[in-house]
Amino acid sequence: MKVKTGLGIDSHRFVEGACDKAFILGGLEFEDAPALDGNSDADVILHALTDAISAVTGRTVIGAVADTMCADGVTDSREYLKVALNDLGTWQLSHVSIALECQRPKIDPKVTALRTSIAQLLGIDFGDVSIAATSGEGLSDVGRGLGIHASVIVTAIQAV
Repeated sequence: MKVKTGLGIDSHRFVEGACDKAFILGGLEFEDAPALDGNSDADVILHALTDAISAVTGRTVIGAVADTMCADGVTDSREYLKVALNDLGTWQLSHVSIALECQRPKIDPKVTALRTSIAQLLGIDFGDVSIAATSGEGLSDVGRGLGIHASVIVTAIQAV
């Protein structure tokens, strides 16, 4: 059996003031934080996850591919993730670890819903998705509540 590990990261600032976008995280809409700034829905979890999968496949999706899709009106990050998943070929994801840094929203009450969403999007078991979160303790712009940062590690396996 062959094993690969991929790492992806993403950060977006909050949109302050009036905005018609929703706050999307892990493919889910939540109402307790302002939207994130970006051309797409700015879902930091799905962007970092897509990048982590790209690290396994060697084809970058967040960048030119997602930018073209966004220019064509596709702003749902689940669609970018689908492209990366299609690139896996004979590789299968076996585990996903997500680390979030944010002051808002509070992540603990959302962990079960987020893990369920990610597991469904990836077609893996709930138990194979982990999520940890920290407030950032005011040490960076994210830690001061100006946005969200996500780091994602994926493990992929391939039968030989």
